[in-house]
Amino acid sequence: MSTFIRRGTIFDKRNIAGRVSEIEKLMAASGFWNDRKKAGKLSQEFQKKKNLIEKYESLHKELIDLEGIWMMIEDSSDHGFSYEELCVSLRKLMKDVTEYRALLLLNGKHDSCDVIFTIHAGTGGKDAQDFAQMLMRMYLQFFEHQNFKVNILDKAEGEEVGLKSAVLEVRGDTAYGLLKSEHGVHRLVRLSPFNAKHSRETSFALVEILPVVDDKNITIDEKDLRLDTFRASGKGGQGVNTTDSAVRITHIPTGIVVQCQNERSQLQNKQSVMKVLLSRLIELKEDQKAKTINEIKGKKKEISWGNQIRSYVLQPYTMVKDHRTKEETANVQKVLDGDLERFIQAYLLKKA
Repeated sequence: MSTFIRRGTIFDKRNIAGRVSEIEKLMAASGFWNDRKKAGKLSQEFQKKKNLIEKYESLHKELIDLEGIWMMIEDSSDHGFSYEELCVSLRKLMKDVTEYRALLLLNGKHDSCDVIFTIHAGTGGKDAQDFAQMLMRMYLQFFEHQNFKVNILDKAEGEEVGLKSAVLEVRGDTAYGLLKSEHGVHRLVRLSPFNAKHSRETSFALVEILPVVDDKNITIDEKDLRLDTFRASGKGGQGVNTTDSAVRITHIPTGIVVQCQNERSQLQNKQSVMKVLLSRLIELKEDQKAKTINEIKGKKKEISWGNQIRSYVLQPYTMVKDHRTKEETANVQKVLDGDLERFIQAYLLKKA
């Protein structure tokens, strides 16, 4: 534990405590809340850094306590503790330390940002669309575990099954920091329920992660936009909007097309579309700055074989494996139920 949290490495308690004191003084000053947006960000930073220090102190105390128990076990047989109990406590501490270390690494440029989260079905027909739906369910459960707020901006369902694509806005503390590991091609191997032979099939889906950021250097000229409105699609019934509330905007200079049909009014859909468009324009700006790799999303790849970042295998054995970190588990169902922490932590630690 002391290897990575000593001062000057990942965790610098002195500097973090100094920043907490600095923000505390600013918060106590008159007029602090005059700029509510700035004050809100500083308040969030204050609480986050304060929580880091408290968690560090808690882990450090637990380590000292376990060292004391170890000495008692070594010195005497009459201590009320067993090696087995100590080992259980040590394993839990190591798990907590690993989680804490990953948390400390969420300090990148965009890590505290909200996210535009997109899923696209790729190669594999019905199987790919069904896989996209499976990923949608998996991530929605993960978002719930993290207490993230989710707004579905656009959703195109498959003709018969599954999902062609979906665009979500995900809001929460360090949403981008946690979800950036998920950007890329995902691969599913299973016995297909969509063909008569139930043969083993491979299908793909793409997950795209964009941080929602403010960039005052990017302005969108209304003259550069082509606005199309259309009736929102759906399965039918009372929930279908019968007005042309859905919005599609094309940014003519770049050819970027964004649409939203989830909101009930055209104005709300347009506001959502503009938020996504701004994120994509910022992404394009970052792409143009990058010399060898894309600083935000990574190199764009086809949604097909050889480009996958993670495989979900249901046949002939069960395994989820991340090809970047080599992290894997045989408990596929647990992962598909939203348990992604081990993969996210492995990605963050590998990038450290």
